[in-house]
This record gives sequence, C-alpha cells and structure tokens, in this order.
Amino acid sequence: MAKAKTRYVCTQCGYESPKWAGKCPGCGEWNTLEEELVTASVKQAETVSRPLSGYSVPMKLNSIDTTDEVRYKTGIGELDNVLGGGIVKGSLVLIGGDPGIGKSTILLQVCRNLADTLNILYVSGEESRRQIKLRANRLDVDRDFLILTETDIEIVTEHIKNEKPDLVIIDSIQTMNLTQLSSSPGSVPQVRECTNLLMRTAKSLEIPILVVGHVNKDGAIAGPKVLEHIVDAVLYFEGDRQLSYRILRAVKNRFGSTNEIGVFEMTDKGLSEVVNPSTVFLSGRPTGVSGTCVTCIMEGSRPILAEVQALAVNSGYGTARRMATGFDYNRMNLLIAVLEKKGGYYFAGADTYVNVVGGFKLDERAADLCVAVALVSSLKDFPIPDDVIIIGEIGLAGEIRTVSQIGKRVNEAARLGFKRCIVPYYSLKSIPAEVAGEIEVIGVRSVREAVKTLN
Repeated sequence: MAKAKTRYVCTQCGYESPKWAGKCPGCGEWNTLEEELVTASVKQAETVSRPLSGYSVPMKLNSIDTTDEVRYKTGIGELDNVLGGGIVKGSLVLIGGDPGIGKSTILLQVCRNLADTLNILYVSGEESRRQIKLRANRLDVDRDFLILTETDIEIVTEHIKNEKPDLVIIDSIQTMNLTQLSSSPGSVPQVRECTNLLMRTAKSLEIPILVVGHVNKDGAIAGPKVLEHIVDAVLYFEGDRQLSYRILRAVKNRFGSTNEIGVFEMTDKGLSEVVNPSTVFLSGRPTGVSGTCVTCIMEGSRPILAEVQALAVNSGYGTARRMATGFDYNRMNLLIAVLEKKGGYYFAGADTYVNVVGGFKLDERAADLCVAVALVSSLKDFPIPDDVIIIGEIGLAGEIRTVSQIGKRVNEAARLGFKRCIVPYYSLKSIPAEVAGEIEVIGVRSVREAVKTLN
C-alpha cells in the first residue's frame, strides 16, 4: 500500500512546506508548522470559449444603486458604533477574543434584540441545545429564534439556503469542518475553506453572518492570517478577565471606520453598555498621591480620559527592573531614556512600573507626556494636582510635539471638571476660544517645563 503523502502548513500564515521546520519560512513564527495529508488535486480544466450569458457583467460605477443598502440595528449602541452603524446585509463579520470574555454573550443579546423583527439562525458547534437554552435563561433572553447544533459546514449552508434567515450566527468557526478535507477541524485548510464557503453563501443570498473565532496564546485569531482577509469586518474583544470592563475594537471594517471602540461592563445579566467610559476609568482615583496622572486619548471620534500610574523605587539588585501594563514596554524604555538624557531625571538605580487603570491600553503617542510626568512625580515624590490633565507626544530630542484633535480633548477635560490642561505649546493655536475659556490651558515645550508648572 502506498504511503499517504503529507505536507506541513503554518497555522499562522498558511505557508506550505514539504518537510517540517522549527521556524516558518513565511512569517518567521516558531513551532507553527503542522502536518496534514495531501488530498488529490483536481486536474486543471482546459481553456475553452463559452458564452457569457448568465454570468456577471461589468457595470459603470455611477450606474450602481446604493439606496437599498440595509443595516440592521443590533439594539446595542456600542456594537453598532464599532460596526459603523449596524450589521450590513450580506456581510461576513468575525468576532474574536479570549475564552470567557463575552463573545457568545453579546451574540445572544443581539438575538434577543432582533428576534422580534428578524428571522435568526444560531449555529453552535460547541454547545448543545440545552446548554444554549440555560445560558439564554441566565441572560434573560426570552425571544424565540432557530437553534442548530451542527459542525458540518455543508449541512449548515444547506439549512441557510432552505430557511433563508435574516441573520446567521456561527459559534465557532474552529469547530466547523468540510468533509472533503482530511484534516481535523480547526486546522488551516478547514478554517480557510469553511470561511470561504460561508463568504460565498453570505454574498449570494445577501444574508449577514456573524462568526466567532478563537484566539491563540498571542491574542491573534487562531488559524491562518488569510482568514482575516476573507471576512468583511474583524472585531476584537479586549480586557482582563479579572476585571469587569471589556473593550470591543474593530481592526478591519469594509463598511465603517476602524478607529471606533465600544466599552462594555460584564454583569450577571450579560454585557451592559458604558456610555461614558471616562468616568469609569477615573472612578476611585486617589488624591494627593505621587505618580498618578490623567491624560486624554482619541478612539476614533470619541475622547476618553484614562489614569496612568507610575512607581519608581530604589532597586535592590544591580539591574533595575521595569514593567508596563496597558502601555507599550519599549515606548516606556524610550521615554525613560529621554528623561535621563534631556531632562536630567535618572532611573538607572530605580525599579520602574507603569500601569493604566481599568485594563485600558494606551496606544496613542498623546499619552507620552502624561507617562513621563507620572514617572518623574514618583521618582521625586511630589503629587500632581488632581485637577490637572496632561496631553502631548515626546520626541527623541526631548521636545513636546503637537497632537491631533486637541480641541476635543481639552473640551472633554473641561466637561469632567478639570481646571488645568498641559498641552504642547504649538497646539495652543488649535484650541477654540470657547473651549479655552472653560479651562486653563498651559503650553509647554519640554518635560522639564511641564514639571515646573506643577511645582
């Protein structure tokens, strides 16, 4: 009997290799090549001329009508905001996140809000019907919709064609399998081909499909990266499972902006919307304590205030320890280097820690000055006034550079009761007069100048 042919496929990028290697030649990841059987390939069809009747035809751009575009409002404002206004008809949306963070919970809540007006099909490959019913009872989901427990993707698509629902939910894509493929469910070929089949079904029938995707240990969608290229939108749930707050972020969206976020709080009745995240992230803030400071970042069109805490203590070892939670570790080291070289604040003998309160992540450079001032405040042990907010980006020369949408940031600070706002000097001209009249705005050119204004 002839030995079955095998190949090795990378679970991250889909790279195929005839032999195993510790490091993927395609993406450079380690230990991601998995063995799978090679299925018989279909012979390439000969090129023949055939009539074009019945096929799609080219159309003029201006002749395409978009007035009948339909968006389904989910009844969850934060989710609609991230999606760009609702679920687009015929779209394929991928929702990822850590186990237990709320993916299945928010989809059941969508079913509760839309079941009265839409025909919904909920497909589960992980739970039985009784398990889904018990979870629905816990979340007070009392609406009626179709439940299907099946892992064969072809059977699922046949049910979709027969039932013709208005909305389909797949939980999860890693449990689905295509019988023509010999590989196990969750492997690279299975995930890729199952997603392709769902995509064709969604586009041909104009039915929106929401797909749950598991994540690996690095927080990325499990399976090939091509999975994110197939779907129309990719949403990620972020947040610490030990904390009650969750952040839904769009990393890809063909029908809206990728800068918007949604903030939720996990309760015993499911996920509840947080309309004003700034007050949540600032709740319980200590007063008169060194090393704590507030900044404002922009998430799409929404300004959000976040509290940054820093701690610098004498190190008991030869090499100082540094740790950052919610802030880029390498960026923190860069700011410390600038503070030592350009500011004269030395952290070589101090263990340094930076934490963003509430499980929030600060990816924007506008938080640089706030983190730097909080570090100096802890190092020199002087408290930053409670009514001060600090915004600005720090360059390698120690200068404070301008940030975008400074007017919205200052206005949000004034609305929440802050009295002083330290901003880059060259951003002063961008602040509207009516906003500057509600709060004292101070322009600074360097970190030292910012620290002097606080003493």
